[in-house]
Amino acid sequence: MAEKREKKYRGIAAGCALVTAVVLTILICWSALREDKLEIEIETFTFTESSKELQNPRRGFYSLYSFMITDEKQDYDGLIEKKYKDDVDTRLTFIQVCLQNYREGEISEAGLSNIAELFNALDLIDKQLIVRFVYDTEGEIERHEPEHLEIIMSHMEQVKGILDKHRKQLFVVQGIFIGNWGEMNGTQYDSDAELRQLAGKMADITDDSVYLAVRTPAQWRCITQMEYKLEGALTNHPFAGRLGLFNDGMLGNASDYGTYASEDDMQYRNYPKWSREAELEFQEELCRVTPNGGEVIMDNAYNDFEHALEELQTMHVTYLNKDYDQEVLNKWAQKTVTEKGCFEGMDGYSYIERHLGYRLFIEKAVIKEQNEETLSVDIEIKNAGFAPIYREPELNLTFYNEEEPKLLSHELSGSVHELSGGRDSEESLTIHTDIEVSELEKGTYKVYFSMIDPDSGEHIQLANEEEEEQYGYRIGMVRLQ
Repeated sequence: MAEKREKKYRGIAAGCALVTAVVLTILICWSALREDKLEIEIETFTFTESSKELQNPRRGFYSLYSFMITDEKQDYDGLIEKKYKDDVDTRLTFIQVCLQNYREGEISEAGLSNIAELFNALDLIDKQLIVRFVYDTEGEIERHEPEHLEIIMSHMEQVKGILDKHRKQLFVVQGIFIGNWGEMNGTQYDSDAELRQLAGKMADITDDSVYLAVRTPAQWRCITQMEYKLEGALTNHPFAGRLGLFNDGMLGNASDYGTYASEDDMQYRNYPKWSREAELEFQEELCRVTPNGGEVIMDNAYNDFEHALEELQTMHVTYLNKDYDQEVLNKWAQKTVTEKGCFEGMDGYSYIERHLGYRLFIEKAVIKEQNEETLSVDIEIKNAGFAPIYREPELNLTFYNEEEPKLLSHELSGSVHELSGGRDSEESLTIHTDIEVSELEKGTYKVYFSMIDPDSGEHIQLANEEEEEQYGYRIGMVRLQ
């Protein structure tokens, strides 16, 4: 009996020893973890909006270049080099391609080869293209337009391969080949059915990433058969979501030279054009989604600086001709900006240049320790420009330790294109992400934020006083010890 009790006690003692060993092991491991726990020190930077000029893609002033297509072989590389030698301060260019020599039939092989070589040569310049195919460059469309709609449709089909090859360089294709100067006026092909047929063909021959544009809001509504409540409806139409506007009579008079209904027009029942006020509100909604641009013309009260500024914001204007109308542009240049802030004292022309399209900047950035395992990063973005960015950029957050060196990059999510600018320039977007501390080793990390254009791969310049560095705009420092 005593022997049994002794065995029992020895078993209990052994069990206690095992439990003690386990507890000691846990305590030792816990102590080691406590010793290895990283201490986190964070420094967040402040940001200031600047008035500097930004050379970003798909926005700004442009110059126009016209090319008459013939069967004669052309040295387009040399021609483009010569034409663009002094055009160094724009990111957009307007290409007018005239097909009047083929008004009676198909574009010849030689003519098509010349168009292809023209676009190949344009690949050599660092600009996105606004393209318009035309039959007339003199305002005499009745002399130059094909006599049959089928010829125009066949010409569209013939250039499809060229446009597809260069789709990444194309920003907007304006018009549907018809009208004086390709502006869709004075043409014999202006019935609702013909406009829809030609616009549908234009959509078919261009990639979904390429924006299209028609001359007036009334034509837009005719083609899409939409009028009210555009939000949501744009995604249900096969191409309305990429069909924008161009206005080559912008701010020219009360009707923008036929863009809007005049008082006489509005006497007619069911007239397709709306009043200036109604059309501006229509554009304010539509051009949150699709781009708008053109030419300002004829010095008058509508393009006085203050009035022009208000309407350019409302229309979300992204691009303007820098050469026409010089009287209007010079009038802007002689105006001094009085608004408080970084633009105070700037001339009006420079002010408008800086606000065409998007003008994004970091309002503030916050990095903080959410818990022992996670860092929280918030970046607040604003858009001071007239228009959205349209093409959603890639967003990146980079941690860089130059002592090692070590690099950790995170792709962020955020709908920057929803910052429509214009009258909503005070709206902001906060881009948030969480970073696991375990992804970082001990060291000092500079933290950078960047936006990258999806087609060219170039960094989008932000309108902050702080300069961009190799990995973007520095938003803070994180030290792990």
